[in-house]
Amino acid sequence: MSLEISSIRNFSIIAHIDHGKSTLADRMLEYTGTLAKREMRNQVLDNMDLERERGITIKAQAVRMEYRGFHLNLIDTPGHVDFSYEVSRSLTACEGALLLVDASQGIEAQTMANAHLAFAADLEIIPVVNKIDLSQAQVERTVEEVIRVFGFKREEIILASGKTGQGVEDILEAIITRVPAPKSETNLLRALVFDSRYDPFRGVIAFIRLFDGELKPGMHVTMLGTGGDFEVQETGYLKPAQTPSKGFSAGEVGYLIAGVRDVRHCRVGDTITSLSSPATKPLAGYRPAKPVVFCGFYPIQGEDYESLRDAVSKLQLNDAAFFYEPETSEALGFGFRCGFLGLLHLEIVQERLEREFGLNVIATSPSVVYRLFLKNGSTLLIDSPTKLPPYGDILSFEEPYCHLTVFVPSEYVGAAMDLAISRRAVFKRMEYLDATHATLEFTIPFAKIIAEFHDQLKAVSRGYASMDYEVAGYIPAKLSRLDILLNQEPVDALSVIIHTDEAQSYGRSLALKLKEAIPRQNFAIPIQAAVGGKVVARETVPALRKDVLAKCYGGDVTRKRKLLEKQKEGKKRMKRIGHVDVPQEAFLSVLRMGT
Repeated sequence: MSLEISSIRNFSIIAHIDHGKSTLADRMLEYTGTLAKREMRNQVLDNMDLERERGITIKAQAVRMEYRGFHLNLIDTPGHVDFSYEVSRSLTACEGALLLVDASQGIEAQTMANAHLAFAADLEIIPVVNKIDLSQAQVERTVEEVIRVFGFKREEIILASGKTGQGVEDILEAIITRVPAPKSETNLLRALVFDSRYDPFRGVIAFIRLFDGELKPGMHVTMLGTGGDFEVQETGYLKPAQTPSKGFSAGEVGYLIAGVRDVRHCRVGDTITSLSSPATKPLAGYRPAKPVVFCGFYPIQGEDYESLRDAVSKLQLNDAAFFYEPETSEALGFGFRCGFLGLLHLEIVQERLEREFGLNVIATSPSVVYRLFLKNGSTLLIDSPTKLPPYGDILSFEEPYCHLTVFVPSEYVGAAMDLAISRRAVFKRMEYLDATHATLEFTIPFAKIIAEFHDQLKAVSRGYASMDYEVAGYIPAKLSRLDILLNQEPVDALSVIIHTDEAQSYGRSLALKLKEAIPRQNFAIPIQAAVGGKVVARETVPALRKDVLAKCYGGDVTRKRKLLEKQKEGKKRMKRIGHVDVPQEAFLSVLRMGT
């Protein structure tokens, strides 16, 4: 049954990580009776075990609620900077957003970043100060901060507690009165795929927002982006379980099953339209996802390659920002070069491969995309050290940099600045939000924040600082490729692109780490870190030695010398023809090192 478009409200919840989005969504589901109390659990919309364990939202989730004759479609969003693409997708499908601020922590990095996304999408924003029940909550200070930073009026701000349910009714009333109803521009069918997942029995399940026209089972539809044609088998709502319906009208949010078996035929961000009378103009508003961190994924067991290929293809369906292509390593065999939005995104994808698909994979050192200017006048973008052309062909290097914003209590400003500057950051400006909090802005090479920077920032600020970054462009840099040689043989999986001034110290620490990780063998193993043809660091794994003099109880010294010389010659021959056995644990321990 078609709904009146005036009774529909589509909204999202945006906030910094751990500011209570999922808990507030639980109370809204409870208050509207969407779920019975026996069905309730903490973080209802976080349906991945990984989300529950880490206490973060990774995937955008949708749910439909009924309240006072209105149909409220909530599309939840992640809060971590790596998943800002998920936020932008959710906001495109909405007309309004709840801007959540923790009363005990105030405005933080992703609060600002996600708010700017909502402002850019021209959404109606309802500010909410959450967690007012906490003993350490500073409600008045947080309200003043929201007014000063975003320009809201005091009467527009709602005080709430996701834990106790206080303020939930005020939030629902504000959604009805302040968030505009959807608008339809044409009678031609246009639906936006804002998320999807793969079901082994039913194929691709697309989560859609219908902007124009009507959609019913039995209709033949096409994807404007991929060009695939399909017959709609089922439509329905998310409550949050899938509930079949007779169809959709403009403005509604739900799911669509059309027997799509090939994951490449249903891309997130694509526009669905009718095959018989198609719309020619796709829906706008999606910014393309550009992976900025790359690494290689290789199966520990070579026979798992086909399983890994199927797994990454299904993950890409569910995660539009995830990129992959096949590659081969001499050390690790067949695998995939994968692209991510950040280091947390990389960790999440790796854990999902291991948990959801039962695969054990090795991830190589994370790398960013560098720009090379060659002497023949061409420009080259590379994301892997193995793709680097000969040094004689390179004219100059450029590395990506980003605008880094750090929100930090005043007492930790010095420590945060020291950390950033030690990572080759250039200080831009500092602004005090109030007497106790400051904002620091830097320009910093992107490669310096993808590995452990966030953890170190938390460490120097006792957990109070937060950060946001935006990749801004390229700057000239003095870069080199650092190779690791084991027994004179390069190991491509351990090569990295690094600033020339840091190559020696990084090479030394990498060689020491390998010396600890590689077990002793029957011949000495030289571990060398080299830039070009120059060795900048060296360590040696000593050989296991047999005491060949144990049977000599005296006698002429020349007999002992003869036995030692014979052993020495044997070791040389063994080293020349021997193969260095590097265990997987050595790769794993070394590849965790940041550049």
